[in-house]
Amino acid sequence: MLVGDSQLYFRQLLSGRDFATTDEMAVQMVNFSYLIGDRSSGEAVVVDPAYGVADLLDIAAADGMRITAALATHHHPDHVGGSMMGFSIEGVAALLEHVSVPIHANREEASLITRVTGLEPSAVVGHHSGDRIAVGSVEIEMLHTPGHTPGSQCFLVDGMLVAGDTLFLQGCGRTDLPGSDAAAMYESLQRLAGLPDSTVIYPGHRYSVASAGTLEAVKETNMVFKPATKDAWLHAFS
Repeated sequence: MLVGDSQLYFRQLLSGRDFATTDEMAVQMVNFSYLIGDRSSGEAVVVDPAYGVADLLDIAAADGMRITAALATHHHPDHVGGSMMGFSIEGVAALLEHVSVPIHANREEASLITRVTGLEPSAVVGHHSGDRIAVGSVEIEMLHTPGHTPGSQCFLVDGMLVAGDTLFLQGCGRTDLPGSDAAAMYESLQRLAGLPDSTVIYPGHRYSVASAGTLEAVKETNMVFKPATKDAWLHAFS
């Protein structure tokens, strides 16, 4: 899926379909990776590069774009590479074999990413919530949304939210994993619910028929927004 006006470059790419088509793990996990950039400058960032890293670079190059940075929503191997369920998933470490670029993460997640991927600490740039990254003249705002992991973050650009595993069109990221926090997830979802209803949500996995949807529609249909109080939410989802 290619989205954007004459300047903004935005591609949503589904693992196992749009790239890494022969990787059974990629097909099973239905991860989304994203390319976001400035068509005028030809610069782009890749969000959550995993599985077919060379494929992602080739897709960007075919669109006349060059990758200048990577953004990580969180440290799980299906988003940044590493070992998971006995499988080795390529990710940011493989990316750095092709291009020398910084890996941008929330500061709470930086050390976890280096541990999972084997990267040197200097390769990962830690950020605070609200920090912005410029890609040409396109600005991407980082929103810290802990819950699924301590340093999970979403990326806001031009009325679109790349939500990682914080918010799916149906459901939200798991809160029963090491480092997860159900109470923090509730607070993060409440913050996202306060964004304009017209914000388009682009999730980290395709766990629904649609690949994207407006926040207004997600709030109407997603059960994580149904409980009226925090206690009710924790009772239902923790």
